[in-house]
Amino acid sequence: MQYKLNIIIFALLFSITSVDLFGQVKAPAPAGVKVGVYKNPLAVSLGDPYVLYDAPSKLYYMYGTGGGAKDGFATYSSPDLVNWKNEGQVYFGNKPDTWGIHSFWAPEVYRVKNKYYMFYSAQWRDNPTKELENFRIGVAVADKPTGPFRDMGNKPIFDPGYPIIDANVYFDKNGKTYLYYSRCCYKHPVQSEVADWAKKIGLYNEIEESWVYGIELKPDFSGTIGESVLLLRPPVKMNDAQAEWESRSVTSKEVNRRWTEGSYTFKHGDTYYMMYSANHFGGENYAVGYATAKSPLGPYKKAANNPVLEKNTQKGGNVTGTGHNSIAFSPDGKQMFCVYHGRTTKTGKDRVVFIDKMEIQKDGKLVVLGPSTNPKPLPLGK
Repeated sequence: MQYKLNIIIFALLFSITSVDLFGQVKAPAPAGVKVGVYKNPLAVSLGDPYVLYDAPSKLYYMYGTGGGAKDGFATYSSPDLVNWKNEGQVYFGNKPDTWGIHSFWAPEVYRVKNKYYMFYSAQWRDNPTKELENFRIGVAVADKPTGPFRDMGNKPIFDPGYPIIDANVYFDKNGKTYLYYSRCCYKHPVQSEVADWAKKIGLYNEIEESWVYGIELKPDFSGTIGESVLLLRPPVKMNDAQAEWESRSVTSKEVNRRWTEGSYTFKHGDTYYMMYSANHFGGENYAVGYATAKSPLGPYKKAANNPVLEKNTQKGGNVTGTGHNSIAFSPDGKQMFCVYHGRTTKTGKDRVVFIDKMEIQKDGKLVVLGPSTNPKPLPLGK
């Protein structure tokens, strides 16, 4: 009897103190969520989330659009991909010595030779024709993931002659580095059967499109090598298997634009995967698909199981606007998690961060297990 009583007392003390067998104090779970699980959305409000795992500090760092930053970017740190600490603003733009003046969007940070490089898009100060969208991509560098990041030069990395956003960088094992970006819809009307349909029924006179390109970067990131290669664009034909979901911003009468943006490239086995977002980022139809290739610059073929991440309102959920994702890997590289922004009925127009497990199946099919709002085990199994 005494033995059983001791066991009960020990169990009560263990649950009250929330201390595990290794003496680590665990953070209390949010209201309504059990210890050892998490629930989307996370307590981080920003768009276009990008997550870096920093091996020296053994912490994850999240960067994105907004997040409390003014004319620049903030970062959040986490040991477990769920509990995030606001580290404050780490890059400040719209200064006399910066090329960008506003619209600071979609930063991504990479650790290279003990330095941290932030690729981002912004409105370029050099704008003699006063374009409303004069976006370009630049790079800033810091000694720590928490900055301060400073521009490597007083101009963008390169000027393709049209507005570009959503930088993503891939470091290939062949020693080359590739920059992927999205050409903006701005002043880019494109002929397609979808555009013809919209004009015929009196919906829109023209449809503008954004396309994803890739180009090789110089080793020091000071410029590019060769010419840009068109990799992804919205479907031209109405009977294309991708046309329905990639044209929802048009068919739902949101706007006269079709997007291919927010790309993220990685390699699994011998195959290059490029995830991308389609439709209006501010609407409920924002969604994620992917394409595959055998080389970094394609050609890429869109997957038959697209979209792999979309609103769940048609299934009784309350999540919309899911998109512009990155991938967080476990420290050993064996687990993948899709990190993306979305909206719920509670968050309204604010973009908040979600994280859901994703996997590459044996047949090469990419699957995202989301969007979820129900309690799930912590991503890293802690």
